[in-house]
Amino acid sequence: MVILNCIHAGACLFGLFTSASAAAVNTSTPLTYGIVLFRMFDVLDVMGPTEVLQFVGASFKTDIAYIAETMEPVTTRPIFPSMNPLNNSVYPLLPPTHTFETAPELDILIIPGGPGWRNPSLNATLEYIRKTAPKVKQVITICTGSALAARAGILTGKKATTNKSSWPSTVSANPNTTWIPNARWVEDYSSEPPIWSSSGVTAGIDLMLHWVEQKYNKENATSIAKFMEHVRIRDPSYDPFARNETVAV
Repeated sequence: MVILNCIHAGACLFGLFTSASAAAVNTSTPLTYGIVLFRMFDVLDVMGPTEVLQFVGASFKTDIAYIAETMEPVTTRPIFPSMNPLNNSVYPLLPPTHTFETAPELDILIIPGGPGWRNPSLNATLEYIRKTAPKVKQVITICTGSALAARAGILTGKKATTNKSSWPSTVSANPNTTWIPNARWVEDYSSEPPIWSSSGVTAGIDLMLHWVEQKYNKENATSIAKFMEHVRIRDPSYDPFARNETVAV
């Protein structure tokens, strides 16, 4: 069993020590993750899973592809000036590693959320999700990434959750999904591939730590949470931000 260790302060920058055996490719674990980028994605929806997988990568062969429509850096900046009335420059840029046309084969597809999920001009993004999802071993959505997944049609007939602040618009726009209002994350195994969906933003970290626990081992997940100084919510049904309503079908 590979357990993540921190042996000195320098290693704690990544929190991990990589031994020769740990660095070896383990074909029983996921190798390649793809994170879809689109304008106005949520930063932590992307960087939360990235942070967790960075720790995983010290002990298991792990690759992340950041995939977008073009190779131009993708910004979180609002599309319309009216959404940024003070003309702020607080919006980061993230350069993709691949386009939808050049993306590698993936084991895991991660779909982040953010206000951009509502953009009507996401045809290429939706088509990539629609085309890629059946080919992977697992789909993970973070926050309103589930709304984007539903727009792509891959949540039809499935259970999912989403950011509770965006609940009304997400549910009304995607009536063919069974939306769970009281969930930190939801795991749907009704068909292949399984689809896990997290609630809002930070819930994605809890989902990813649970993913590590299930697909790698419990000790790794515990160590990662410790290095991140993150107090985990381990129970997927415990939702501090739950909607006081019944399941939306």
